[in-house]
Amino acid sequence: MHRYLLAFCLLLALPVTAATQVLVTTNLGEFTIQLNEGKAPISSENFLRYVEDGSYVDTIFHRVIPGFMAQGGGFDQEMKRRDSYAPIKNESTNGLENNRATVAMARTQNPDSATRQFYINYQNNSFLNAQGGRAGYAVFGEVVKGFSTIEKMTDIPTTTIGSLGMKDVPQQPIVIKAIKIIK
Repeated sequence: MHRYLLAFCLLLALPVTAATQVLVTTNLGEFTIQLNEGKAPISSENFLRYVEDGSYVDTIFHRVIPGFMAQGGGFDQEMKRRDSYAPIKNESTNGLENNRATVAMARTQNPDSATRQFYINYQNNSFLNAQGGRAGYAVFGEVVKGFSTIEKMTDIPTTTIGSLGMKDVPQQPIVIKAIKIIK
């Protein structure tokens, strides 16, 4: 079926666009995120901005909760917050849901506050979706390869850093060593 669609697009001279994929290399292994720029253009562009400027490198997954999610991209190994661009508009009504292996923007209680932090869902977390006029958390991609790396994160014991008010912090840093667009 896909082959026929491609041939049809070529026949009509329609652009054929492949979804952008980003390879993330951590000290636990690699995983690939495929972005959904069609349904989440603002969040995807925002994420790619940090990928392209290199500022995700040497950040950590600072919050890992088995059965829920792994969050990262905002702090270095010394738990210092990385600089961010301006917050973006929330796209949680884009039809993408917080399901297992999806990637979404982290934010504060203000729906339009997402900047650089993202999280990956370990299971379907429907309570994070927009519902009944309440903004949710905007999904913009999915881990399409290497989800076992995300699962390894739950093997590391976590702690609370009281001075920062942060819970579920891995005791061994989970570091993004490299991140690049591969497709």
